Amino acid sequence: MKNPTYLKEAVQLAVDNVENKGGPFGAIITDKNGTIIGEGTNIVTKSNDPTAHAEIQAIRQACQAKQTFQLSDCILYTSCEPCPMCLGAIYWSRIEKVYYAADQKQAAAVGFDDAFIYEEIEKAPHERQIPFQEISLEERNQPFEEWNNKPDKIKY
Repeated sequence: MKNPTYLKEAVQLAVDNVENKGGPFGAIITDKNGTIIGEGTNIVTKSNDPTAHAEIQAIRQACQAKQTFQLSDCILYTSCEPCPMCLGAIYWSRIEKVYYAADQKQAAAVGFDDAFIYEEIEKAPHERQIPFQEISLEERNQPFEEWNNKPDKIKY
């Protein structure tokens, strides 16, 4: 359910966060009834945690509130188009829909440019700025075999 009020609240969270020495990003997650169950701001520099983006913070809070790792009946309102990391978290949490205010070009104009990450994803692992190299271990598939044979696994 689209609600501009929640988007305005996400933007205000971002503005307030800047005033409190945080990053210019805010996010709110609502459940299927329109109740806010998660909110977050960018606290990367405050927490020395590069994953502490507003959307990630809101997802963590919403999952705790719902006691589940899936938010399939929830909506995310965020002050800015999500970065690649947050995009991944949104898909992993199975959020139903995302509404955002500013786009990635507006974020890039003030120093939050994710274009290089999208470019890196397209490259072969060994051609990336941070080289990735597979090391073949005999037991490399053991975790997957254990998982596959586990009768009480929780699928996600």
